[in-house]
Amino acid sequence: MPLLVDGRRVRLARSAAELVREHPSLEERARLLRGQSVQQVGPQGLLYVQQRELAVTTPKDGSISILGSDDATTCHIVVLRHTGNGATCLTHCDGTDTKAEVPLIMSAIKSFSDHTECGRLEVHLVGGFSDDRQLSQKLTHQLLSEFDKQDDDIHLVTLCVTELNDREENENHFPIIYGIAVNIKTAEIYRASFQDHGPEEQLRAARALAGGPNLSTSPLAEPPHFVEHIRSTLMFLKRFPSPANILFPGNKALLYKKNEDGLWEKISPGN
Repeated sequence: MPLLVDGRRVRLARSAAELVREHPSLEERARLLRGQSVQQVGPQGLLYVQQRELAVTTPKDGSISILGSDDATTCHIVVLRHTGNGATCLTHCDGTDTKAEVPLIMSAIKSFSDHTECGRLEVHLVGGFSDDRQLSQKLTHQLLSEFDKQDDDIHLVTLCVTELNDREENENHFPIIYGIAVNIKTAEIYRASFQDHGPEEQLRAARALAGGPNLSTSPLAEPPHFVEHIRSTLMFLKRFPSPANILFPGNKALLYKKNEDGLWEKISPGN
């Protein structure tokens, strides 16, 4: 079934800027999102999503009320929501395997949905900028194309990507929005940054770094803390060159839950 905007089929052979000009509601939504101030989101009730991670939950979740991600340069942050039951999925896509990621996002939402429920699937895409290598443009097209190939009708509600999320300074281009959060209870999506990135931050960052060919796709556009983040991740990999043997004793998962204060608490053994 097609990807839709205001009930009309999206024509994909266009740039993001051309697409929003054809659909004024998308242009207005992007303008409003860009104009927001960045909100600092605390750890209470937050599930932070790193690059190449996915999270999904519903308003019935008593522990998680916010999904969020940031530090997106050429990457895109994708939010898919079912308006009937409020099931919401957020993922941080870097273009490594978009063809596999989009069906995974769909499956995650459907695992919380009953086909008899009223409502529709709405998707929001945020991130990227006008980078010299056109990686953002490529990822935008990949995501739109893959969502258009899914069996279900999917309604594109927010498109603030690539040239729609670009600012220029001293002849260099940068993203306007690096991160967003979504309130699971209210469905509000807003610009955000996060000090707390959840449990096992370095381990999770090492997984993403070890699986990719580059330290950065856009070094000049990275946020100020990027170098320290990469340094600490590399030091982690040096300390734990074979983390599976050391950090996962008996090949058991590391499990965490939110405590009564809304903070992560370890509930499984391990170092």
